[in-house]
Amino acid sequence: ELKRLDKEFSAERLLFGEHHLSHAASAFYPSPFEEAIVLTLDGVGEWATTAVTVGKGNKLDIVKEIHFPHSLGLLYSAFTYYTGFRVNSGEYKVMGLAPYGEPKYKNLILEKLIDLKEDGSFHLDQSYFNYATGLTMTNKKFSDLFGEPVRKPESDQLTQFHMDIAASIQTVTEEVVLKMTRSLAKEYRIPNLCMAGGVALNCVANGKILRDQAFKKIWVQPAAGDAGGALGAALSVWHKELDKPRKINPTDSMKGSCLGPEYKQKNIEEELAGCEAIFETVAEEEMLEQTAQALAKGKAVGWFQGRMEFGPRALGGRSILGDPRSETMQKTLNLKVKYRESFRPFAPSVLREDVSEWFELDDDSPYMLFVDNVKQNKRREMTSEE
Repeated sequence: ELKRLDKEFSAERLLFGEHHLSHAASAFYPSPFEEAIVLTLDGVGEWATTAVTVGKGNKLDIVKEIHFPHSLGLLYSAFTYYTGFRVNSGEYKVMGLAPYGEPKYKNLILEKLIDLKEDGSFHLDQSYFNYATGLTMTNKKFSDLFGEPVRKPESDQLTQFHMDIAASIQTVTEEVVLKMTRSLAKEYRIPNLCMAGGVALNCVANGKILRDQAFKKIWVQPAAGDAGGALGAALSVWHKELDKPRKINPTDSMKGSCLGPEYKQKNIEEELAGCEAIFETVAEEEMLEQTAQALAKGKAVGWFQGRMEFGPRALGGRSILGDPRSETMQKTLNLKVKYRESFRPFAPSVLREDVSEWFELDDDSPYMLFVDNVKQNKRREMTSEE
């Protein structure tokens, strides 16, 4: 395929990057830090499932690893499977479901499934799992432990049991990563932490790490999943293999994660006309006024501008907007626009200077990767019906 694109291509030009080193490179090299600990956690890459890497300047070296089948990502995926969601794409649903439950099974998970050490290292009891040798994530022993069979999404409703299970594995995940980050901060005495890998998309856990303050500063790669590995592989070759210097941006070097395609006004109008869409072209000021009026009337707005976001989060380039003051907006967007479960959350968009007015933590969060508590004076009690 490469020779078809370039007849002069030689296989000697191919370089192979390790999975977790690529994750680490994607997190460290674009970060605003000269030196940092890089923690990467996912299902599995080659054999590593967790890696600790030390970055300094343009240098990046893996110093610790946890290997398959012992994996925090696969443990979370096992509960994703157990609650009836699709593995490798439904983990964020478990995270979104967790706030509706109580972590009733946390101690059972820690007693039976995972042997967690004080430094955050761990060992999974494989007698409860099937992912290493079979075609499913969990087995009958796993189901018997919690007293319910695997949920069948086509016929079984989500119940309070599933919400409590989600809350339990979310709490265990937070405990694991907090033990890791506290231990690493104490061991290496480096104030900065970078993160990548699928588990780093768990923005609730990330918020707990930020509030814990074991590390003074945290930066998470917005394309923390495997897609970001492509970016990391390229950066790793440039800085680590070719020894090119880094230019550190005090914010970060991800350009707002807007690394995807963008389209000219002329191209957009041609596409709309080509599909016989009904549209009108207005000045930017008028467009903003119409958008504000539509939001105030409780309408949903599709927002399309600039480059597309690289990574799983909609960050204003390709976003759906709604008025957060509306009591029905979340459910309306989920059920009538996105056609997904009603419990799924949306992220608030707040001006940076107003963050501390709404949230307990006053910190940068441009990539939808940290969850924080709403300030007490902005909360209201939910009714029993809600």
